[in-house]
This record gives sequence, structure tokens and C-alpha cells, in this order.
Amino acid sequence: MQAVFFSRLLVQPPYAIIASLVNSTNKPRPAPEQVSELTTNRLSIYLRCLTELEAAGVETISSQGLAEGFKLNAAQIRKDLACFGEFGVRGVGYYVKDLRRDLRRILGLDRRLRVAIIGAGNLGLALADYPGFRQEGFEIIALFDTQNGKVGHLSRAGVAIHDIRQLKRIVRQERVSIAVVAVPASAAQPVVDLVVAAGITAIMNFSPGALHVPAGVKLKSVDLTVSLESLSFFLARGDVGEQTSA
Repeated sequence: MQAVFFSRLLVQPPYAIIASLVNSTNKPRPAPEQVSELTTNRLSIYLRCLTELEAAGVETISSQGLAEGFKLNAAQIRKDLACFGEFGVRGVGYYVKDLRRDLRRILGLDRRLRVAIIGAGNLGLALADYPGFRQEGFEIIALFDTQNGKVGHLSRAGVAIHDIRQLKRIVRQERVSIAVVAVPASAAQPVVDLVVAAGITAIMNFSPGALHVPAGVKLKSVDLTVSLESLSFFLARGDVGEQTSA
């Protein structure tokens, strides 16, 4: 997205004045105790939009400009940000670089998070080698599997594959914060149990089916089959002329 496209949406006084105003006006505060997952999901979307704007050279943008440029809701943007402090300048909008920095801090991305992937199959290896994770502050430090033929090898990006029996030791040694589960459905619950026993409290699961974790552990599931079935339903209705997103 080109900076010139957004120039029609922005109010841009001299850079030094903008920086002075926004730096003195942005007043982040600690996150409230209860924040819905929908809100945090939207913050992630705002962050991606701001990253794109910063790469395009955009310095300031209003909530309305952000909404129009990325098909968002301006009132919702203002409401979501208000949960975490006071941002922007009336009549000017948000200073893109500063707001992006503040959102990264709110989302906990101002520090590197170490991630282990359980399952060194095609999906696990693809995830381990995806460069976007590292760019956003997620460091894939290890893969784990039960097959002796895979243990001791490296992914294409150089991530080592370990025996699953070494999980607890490596989690403690490498200070792993997040586990990604990419194993067959039949093995998913036992693997999740091992991950919890190793002391990890944040789990992303790519295996189908319902899994159970104890209180204090956050499990986020991504079911690719459900998404494909949703697309199949869309095609079966003949709604091919519409463009929707969720």
C-alpha cells in the first residue's frame, strides 16, 4: 500500500510538531483485568495495519483513515484503544510509529518469546521454518517428535528435532513460553498433557478435536478442516459473487 494513497486521509503538520504532540499525549496504562479475546484479536489486526503503514512511510493517521484504508470500524478502533490508555491527538490522529510500539508492548511483543513445536511432520516443519514468526518476535527454538529417524536432524531453517522425552528438560533450559501442537488427532491430548506437565501455560493447537487443559493454561486451536468446510458451505450456496471475511 502506497503512502500517497493515505495522504488524502491524513492531516500532516510538520513532523517535529506531530512527534512532540503525540509523545506527550499517548498515555498507555496497564491492561484491564478482563479483556475479551475478540479485543486482543482486533489489536493484532491494528498492529498489522500499522506495520504496513509504517513500511509505506505514513507518519500519522486518524481512526477514520485507518478504518477506511483497511475496511475496519473507526468507532471500534477508538473503543478498543481506550481500554489501554489515551492515544493520539485530536485533529491529528495517531502517530503510526508510536502507536505501533505501544500495541506491541500491550500484546507482549516487546520481548522475544521462545516457542517449541511438538510434531516434526510436514506441518510442524513448515511452521518451524516460517520466517514471519521471528520477524514478529517469536523464536522457534526446538522441534519434538517420537520417531527416532527424525530425532537429531534439523529443519531447513536449522531448528533441531529432539526426542519428546526431552521436552521438560529443554523447556526449562531454554525458557520456552509457548508450545505449538502439530500432531495427529489421536496423539493430541497426550501431547497437550505432556506440554502442561513441562510447565508451559500457552498452547497453540493445530490438531482437530476438542482438547482439555487445566485452569491457568491458555489453549488456542486452529482447525484447518473447519475453515475448509466453511469455504465449502460458501461455495455450495453459490455465493461466489460475494467477498466476506471473518
